[in-house]
Amino acid sequence: MSREKVLSKGGNPGMKPNRCLLTMALSIVMVATALAQPKDNAPYSRIGLGETVNHSLSTMGYGGLTAAFVDPLHVNYLNPASFSWLSATAFEAGSYFDRSKLEFDGQTTKVLSGNLTHLALAFPMRNPLNDVLEKKERKWFWGMGVALIPNTLVGYDVRTESVLPEIDTVLNVFQGTGGTNKLVWGNSWRYKNFSFGVNLMYLFGKIESERRVQFNSLEASYDDVFYDNIAIRAFQWSLGAQYRHTLSQNPDNAKDVQTLVIGFYGTPSAGFTTKNEILRLRENFTYSPPQTDTLLADDELKQKGTLPAEFTLGVMYEDAQKLKVGVEYSFGQWSKYENEVKPENLYDSYRVAVGAQYSPNPSSYNNYWQRVRYRAGFYFGQDPRLEDLKRSALTLGLGLPVILPRQQTSFVNIGVEIGRLNTDNGIKENFVKIALGFTLNDTSWFFKRKFG
Repeated sequence: MSREKVLSKGGNPGMKPNRCLLTMALSIVMVATALAQPKDNAPYSRIGLGETVNHSLSTMGYGGLTAAFVDPLHVNYLNPASFSWLSATAFEAGSYFDRSKLEFDGQTTKVLSGNLTHLALAFPMRNPLNDVLEKKERKWFWGMGVALIPNTLVGYDVRTESVLPEIDTVLNVFQGTGGTNKLVWGNSWRYKNFSFGVNLMYLFGKIESERRVQFNSLEASYDDVFYDNIAIRAFQWSLGAQYRHTLSQNPDNAKDVQTLVIGFYGTPSAGFTTKNEILRLRENFTYSPPQTDTLLADDELKQKGTLPAEFTLGVMYEDAQKLKVGVEYSFGQWSKYENEVKPENLYDSYRVAVGAQYSPNPSSYNNYWQRVRYRAGFYFGQDPRLEDLKRSALTLGLGLPVILPRQQTSFVNIGVEIGRLNTDNGIKENFVKIALGFTLNDTSWFFKRKFG
């Protein structure tokens, strides 16, 4: 269809999907949030604080790169140095659906789940449009962001049997729910092409667990029941830095530039406190009424723990707005993790990720699919919960631009992660995760209007 025909219908070419895409994204995210629930059977979430949530929705499609990720319209709250690169206020929300298949000892179990990935708001503290109107060229920039994110999820229902010779077969039931969340407030300052930032984080949550030991056929036997409800609180902080180096630039077009971005962020070791409710019972349901003996009850037990230091280092090549290619490495010193109420041995973790994003023609006027951001990547690494527990995945994604009133570009982000959690002698998990979210951008914040 020609440009003249499209304009005669009163619309911009290629803009028809906008309202449909945005409505669909908002509806699905709200439904997913309302129905969000952790996996009801993720066996390894019993270890440590649970299963870590993947927060990098916007970059999930290309491996979840975050250290060197810089985008003027997307929020990267994991590296606080990125806030000062924003050119517009950005609000982001996202959720995911997870389909997993557990394999152990020749048996398989399928699990469906979903949850919120994040809610985030970030903005430049001075609107760039003011500099254009006042014809000022700034060297210093300041950005700020806040986010509420699920940090870990706990949800498991594991049953094992063991044989006591000449006594009975014992059934052990392990069940748990809950998790932890983080409230993040970050600030970033940038001087020319170098930025640094700090995140202040409040970690909170509750983990409820139950263990039951039952004799299958021993007459008039008592079940041993262990209830543990752990409320967790901690304050953390992280530092980040990014440097953008210009490799080449077209003197006739300021947007035609090739750059290399180096990024780093890290969180030092931090202590946390727990308030525990502990209940130990012996129960017998063969009698009428049932018999219950309380062996221990304490709802005010306070103890401490230690969260490990973690860091991420990455490099990303950018060719104008068309191409991004990056690689990053993350490390967590989880062997230093401590929890007095739930002593465990965890292991140092690492993660290597590679990804790319390509947009054929970001400024295309009459071809919508030329402006779409196509993403692909993969990652692999060591999970801290078992010595030989490895996680790997292939990632794919799309960033679908949406032009809202006043020609402000926003995005619907779709990511797919196909991976495996593998160990030699334990439960293996194959998973497919679909993430959906939206980014709403607004250039009117802190805008100084002048009336002549």
